[in-house]
Amino acid sequence: MMINTENIVAMTEANQNFSKVVRIVDEKGMAVIMKNNKPKYILVDFEEYDDIQLLREVRTKKISEATDQLIDENLEAFLELAK
Repeated sequence: MMINTENIVAMTEANQNFSKVVRIVDEKGMAVIMKNNKPKYILVDFEEYDDIQLLREVRTKKISEATDQLIDENLEAFLELAK
């Protein structure tokens, strides 16, 4: 995942100056909070969060449908292996 360096905030700085983190989210759309020099958290606007949740639901549904199709197409083989 590519991270814009202008969106990065250290955990210590986020704790001490949360208003700066919120300002970054307002200006850039998200803020990445680093912990132990690694990206750990992303703060986004709530509307963006709704979009993320919708995408996760769509992905979960697609995975479930693909799993069901795989089982249906190979049911005989699975039953034979289960013996």
